[in-house]
Amino acid sequence: MLPFDLTDLTDQVLTLTPRQGLGIPVALVGAVFLALGAQLQHRGVGKVEVQLGGKAQGLSIRQLVALLSRPSWLIGTAMLGLAVLFQLTSLYLAPLIVVQPLGAVALVITALLNARVTKVKLDRLTIRAIALCVGGVAVFVTIAAFVAQETPITDSQLITVLIILLVVLAVAGTAFVVLRSRLKAIMYIVAAGVLYGFVVTLAKIVINRIVTGNFEWLTVICLVALLAATMLGAYFVQSAYASGPPDLVIAGLTVIDPLVAVSIGIVVLGEASQAPVIAVIAFAVAGIVAIYGVFQLAKHHPQNQR
Repeated sequence: MLPFDLTDLTDQVLTLTPRQGLGIPVALVGAVFLALGAQLQHRGVGKVEVQLGGKAQGLSIRQLVALLSRPSWLIGTAMLGLAVLFQLTSLYLAPLIVVQPLGAVALVITALLNARVTKVKLDRLTIRAIALCVGGVAVFVTIAAFVAQETPITDSQLITVLIILLVVLAVAGTAFVVLRSRLKAIMYIVAAGVLYGFVVTLAKIVINRIVTGNFEWLTVICLVALLAATMLGAYFVQSAYASGPPDLVIAGLTVIDPLVAVSIGIVVLGEASQAPVIAVIAFAVAGIVAIYGVFQLAKHHPQNQR
């Protein structure tokens, strides 16, 4: 038995206004741009590696600068920017429950596109891993949309989020410096997904504070933390492209990012304080399934076996 009534979901989709219905194709267009952008950025990073020689263990400053001269990487970056714009617009137009799970479509598109570009056929284990990723995150976000309640964020809660992010940044930075030569794509992907989960949360907080006219020193600190997490996360993503296929990167981001963002809302912001126990259990199971799918994709992806 599910912790919510599926007829509620059906009723919500069927009663969408034309304006809300527009959010669905907008979200799908955003997913397409995300998939194409990832493929092009991956191609640009690969060409830089060939150009400068050697296998990157985290991109060097020289490699990062070289990316700025690669048309494929620049076009991919522009497409990712458009993906963010379309995804934000879709959330503005339609309910979260309708458009948020559609972001996982980017994983399917990227997997099919990458298989065609590299001429590497996806095997049964890879397809199963992708299904676990998409299914797990869809169930997780769907449950969150039904049981989570948005509440005013207090200064103490915001400070807690910032402290946790500071710890995450310190751990990620230290691990990169100490373990750089041993880091694999999955490690970069997990780190980037966690950081982007905080980015989404902080962006939501900052926008809310600006709209309500509550722009003060704590909001400025949020902006600084948001930019720091964004830049480090972007670096980890590019490093992941250097050591893993693009669909693996997208799998990590479309799974770990929303799981972290929703988890912060549940644990720190108390957005699911009224949720029944069965919903909490379902949260945990869906999250575990999705994350298991990411690690299975990293283990069984054909390009990682070559």
